[in-house]
Amino acid sequence: MQATSDLAELVRADNVEFILAVFVDLAGKPCAKLVPAEAVEELRDEGVGFAGYAAGLIGQQPSDPDIMAIPDVSSYTPIPFVRPGLALVHCDPHVNGAPWPYAPRVILRKAIDLAASSNLSLAVGAEIEYFLVNRDERGTLTVADPRDTAHQPCYDARGVTRMYDHLATVSKAMNALGWGNYANDHEDGNGQFEQNFKYADAMTTADRVITLRYLISVLAEQRGMIATFMPKPFGDRTGTGMHLHLSLWRDGQPTFPDQADPRKLGLSPLAYAFIGGILEHASALQAVIAPTVNSYKRTGAASTRSGATWSPRRAGYGGNDRTHFIRVPDGNRVELRGGDGSANPYLAMAATLTAGLDGVLNALDPGDPGAGKTELPQTLLHAVEALAADSVVSGALDAAGPGVSNYFGQAKREEFFDWHGTVGQWELDRYLTAF
Repeated sequence: MQATSDLAELVRADNVEFILAVFVDLAGKPCAKLVPAEAVEELRDEGVGFAGYAAGLIGQQPSDPDIMAIPDVSSYTPIPFVRPGLALVHCDPHVNGAPWPYAPRVILRKAIDLAASSNLSLAVGAEIEYFLVNRDERGTLTVADPRDTAHQPCYDARGVTRMYDHLATVSKAMNALGWGNYANDHEDGNGQFEQNFKYADAMTTADRVITLRYLISVLAEQRGMIATFMPKPFGDRTGTGMHLHLSLWRDGQPTFPDQADPRKLGLSPLAYAFIGGILEHASALQAVIAPTVNSYKRTGAASTRSGATWSPRRAGYGGNDRTHFIRVPDGNRVELRGGDGSANPYLAMAATLTAGLDGVLNALDPGDPGAGKTELPQTLLHAVEALAADSVVSGALDAAGPGVSNYFGQAKREEFFDWHGTVGQWELDRYLTAF
């Protein structure tokens, strides 16, 4: 635990030379300025300015006033394993002195406040999956480990060992930060890995997801590799998810476990209502937790080289069964499996929490395990249309101010049609001489 809540004191105590002042845009892009330690008091007291329109999808035009990124000292993170003397702090974007409603961290805080109004808090564990690849001058992707060619490479001890240096460096970094890394494994696709850390409150976990993606990316680059969180970089291999393990707490006590559960999953009525809310809003939720064109190559996959896609195509729930949209591994938590590596963790947790709370407030019944499975959206466009029609999930994005959901949805429509308007290899192979 930090001995002080003063950013300047922390920086001096750790002999930090530079601080990355970080925020993410709605698409999840990490934006930062490198602030020297000599200017830490200014950063602490005034924040640091950004031209929002240049930063990315953050709700600004070129004529708008600067975004001021105000550091949250509780997120201060020394990262000397990236560069000696370097630290990182997550920031809340403000404009004209007020929290900016298009800022993902600001949006998640509103969802957390909504839960707190019912004396509930959300704990989240996130599974971080990614591929380690190389890309040649023609743009062709290959697995970074050329010997990673097994038909079923998942958990292969040899594949893990060959990537030992990278995996161990990331693991040691997480543990040095007190995150509690408990497993690092080779996943189901060739070149695919997963690294896990212990659950925490929603904001802390979202910050850690962004930090870990950054760490994995730069540490992979130092070894001449590309780490990609793209949901489906290879058409014939398992996609990359970002599974969220969720539980609600009240007064420091878990609300999900119930040994008397007649459905035999060990869950309380409140937990079932939370599941009911997520399932009720699953189609709209996909626009937030699977927010790219490529996401639907993952959820729409029929098969992979290993024999399973490990991604849900329907919005159902059940026990310890990884084919479900919501898996219940035990009575302590539920696992949402619809999200992927392109998801913005702040938005994903805000939308999921809001959907689940709608179930709690309205006592929604998800039905019996395995029953009533709704088809998930087939494309990003379908998901965005579902988002526009769903006042609860769109309301989660608009919680800090109106217009965010429409702005996000329009950006995603443009993304879909930009892809749709691009002529690809599949079309050339199919149509060039077909007529």
